[in-house]
Amino acid sequence: MNEDKHREVIASIRRIIRATDVHSRQLVKYSGMTSAQILIMNAIGSGRFHNTSKIAEEVALSPATVTNIVERLEHRHYIERQRDEHDKRKVNLWLTETGREVLDNAPTLLQQSFIERFDRLESWEQNMIVAALQRVASLMNAEKLDASPVLDVGVLTRHMN
Repeated sequence: MNEDKHREVIASIRRIIRATDVHSRQLVKYSGMTSAQILIMNAIGSGRFHNTSKIAEEVALSPATVTNIVERLEHRHYIERQRDEHDKRKVNLWLTETGREVLDNAPTLLQQSFIERFDRLESWEQNMIVAALQRVASLMNAEKLDASPVLDVGVLTRHMN
């Protein structure tokens, strides 16, 4: 591989990182929310997931991370916790009216746009992209790093109140 190819690959990786960073910053600037917060609110708002463990599975974040984000969303009055009527040990999560309004007005997540475009590709092209990105991750010794499918930088380290 010649040096120009190295540069093209590195530049493409950098553009992906930059696009994710720029979108994450814009999302916080315009909505006051992170991608992870919006994903969690979407899961709660769907009506299919009402407890943190199921939400964690749906959004592919750790239960501890989801619990932390849920506490911040509750503090902002976007969600509320209610004891399950049938099993008082269980706590269910619901969007508040304020939370529903915030979610309805939230910008589209970068990953939603990506998924819509990716889904329109032919199957062979999707497979090529998956294989190429998995290989790049391997070349960067990143194949074993835990990463959720949330396009956001600093999901686990950003603390928004």
